[in-house]
Amino acid sequence: MDFLEELKELGVNTEEGLARLNKNEALYKKLLGTFTGLIENYYVGPDFDEMDYEEITEKAHAIKGAAGNLSITPVYSAYTRIVELLRAGKPQEAKEVLKKILPIQQGIVRCIDKYKAQ
Repeated sequence: MDFLEELKELGVNTEEGLARLNKNEALYKKLLGTFTGLIENYYVGPDFDEMDYEEITEKAHAIKGAAGNLSITPVYSAYTRIVELLRAGKPQEAKEVLKKILPIQQGIVRCIDKYKAQ
């Protein structure tokens, strides 16, 4: 199984992501590589407190945007919901969505990192 097939197995809509970039596979792979850095720099963990809502919302919004642009569908969908919940003043519900997506997100990041190292 190659890189894009493995991502597809993880729920990433690689065809849509490639279509956004005129099927430029090298650029798509490069941008996927930058996504892992964004996740690292904008990490959102489920242990945030009330003091961090604004910052957490901004970080979640950045991750949502990058995931959407690259068609990392499970991450995009979850962070869309997380941002909505935080903006609605429902941090506990946002934390629950976050807890569910983190293992999936970590799997996608591990996959990208594995192929980035080759």
